[in-house]
Amino acid sequence: MKEFYESPLIERYASKEVCRIFSADNKFSTWRKLWVALAEAEQELGLPITDEQIEELKSKIYDIDYETAAREEKILRHDVMAHVHTYGEQCPKAKGIIHLGATSAYVGDNTDIITYTEGLVHIRKCLLNLISALSKFALEYKDLPTLGFTHFQPAQLTTVGKRASLWIQDLMIDLEDLDHLISIVRLRGAKGTTGTQASFMDLFENDQEKVKQIDRLVAEKMGFKATYAVTGQTYPRKFDSQVLAVLSGIAQSLSKFATDIRLLQHLKEVEEPFEKTQIGSSAMAYKRNPMRSERICSLARYIIVDSLNPAITAATQWFERTLDDSANKRISVPEAFLAADSIISIAINISENLVVYPKVIHQHIMNELPFMATENIIMEGVKNGGDRQDLHEKIRVLSMEAGATVKVEGKPNDLIERIVADGTFGIKEEDIESILDPSLYIGRAPQQVVDFIEEEVQPVLDANKDLLTMTEIDLKV
Repeated sequence: MKEFYESPLIERYASKEVCRIFSADNKFSTWRKLWVALAEAEQELGLPITDEQIEELKSKIYDIDYETAAREEKILRHDVMAHVHTYGEQCPKAKGIIHLGATSAYVGDNTDIITYTEGLVHIRKCLLNLISALSKFALEYKDLPTLGFTHFQPAQLTTVGKRASLWIQDLMIDLEDLDHLISIVRLRGAKGTTGTQASFMDLFENDQEKVKQIDRLVAEKMGFKATYAVTGQTYPRKFDSQVLAVLSGIAQSLSKFATDIRLLQHLKEVEEPFEKTQIGSSAMAYKRNPMRSERICSLARYIIVDSLNPAITAATQWFERTLDDSANKRISVPEAFLAADSIISIAINISENLVVYPKVIHQHIMNELPFMATENIIMEGVKNGGDRQDLHEKIRVLSMEAGATVKVEGKPNDLIERIVADGTFGIKEEDIESILDPSLYIGRAPQQVVDFIEEEVQPVLDANKDLLTMTEIDLKV
């Protein structure tokens, strides 16, 4: 029996790893790690805190009494102080030095930064695995000609692999943005109530160097190189906006990728994986709907819209802080991570199992290639002694006639047959096959794929080869 609402992001979509990152256990154990780091730093800087007290705090980092914390919060109406009291009950010797000199944002904000950073690192691993999967696909199909589309109208030929390289390039841009953001992450640190460090100045008897050091020591103990130089009560909420902007960028890229797959599946050229027992429609048993790609588009749309939440929050903060950010960020930021994890996982599954139908692709090419080959045919006609302007007019008229045959009569494109029959161009029937060889019309597409993968993508993958380990077990598809 499931009596209450459960988030589909957890129940249906997101992986165990990203759910763990945003779990209560990870959050509150990080709070306790921060309290330990603060106590250690204060001890190192001369405050009367004993090794015994610190060891007691360390022994209870993961032993979180949620029942006591809930009871305390009901009384105190304050989540941080509820956990201070709960931790204190478990650590009676250290009770008096927990949270010494700190404000709620010390644990709340620093934990958010730590958690979001952990989330970004996880998303980075997922993104690299997706880029790897798509790179293999691009190289495998780098030479396979296919119709290009502009405005979803047939255009010059490209290759299946070249099109995949466009998807990869979008993701490489996202990876650059992600790496940049990870490289500049800073903790809020130990800044006190409104960011002035007044409480720590009092604790250390106005010793400014020690107050500066406590900020640095806490950061180092938590694995960070730096803290924000100045803050109000909170870290700058623009950081949350930056995080969601990166996740939104990934969502934009994957929505484009998934939309292309949906359109290609309509054309019956490329299909996402379809299991033997999978049902496409409850009524139409023959259907093979692109449900995975549709799910990517659906969740991507959620992430893109959700990115407005921290942007608006950052824009509407008052002075040193307001609390209208708290309830919003508890929902908007974790859910963006869960949704981003989900769409990348689905995209990996699709990319590793894409089905390509070369004969259908070739058929579509041959329906359009006679029109695209007209410039080459004019050149051949000139070589055979014809006048370029006369040939251009002749081929224009014949193209209109062939187009009417296709659109009005529903018959195959017979432009080449008309050109041969006309005789003006000096082209014979035995020349047709060479003229309509699709490989003549793909330009440098295959080499572009190779150059792009070898020069830009593979060095990144090689540098991160230890992270290219995701399997079906890691994916929730």
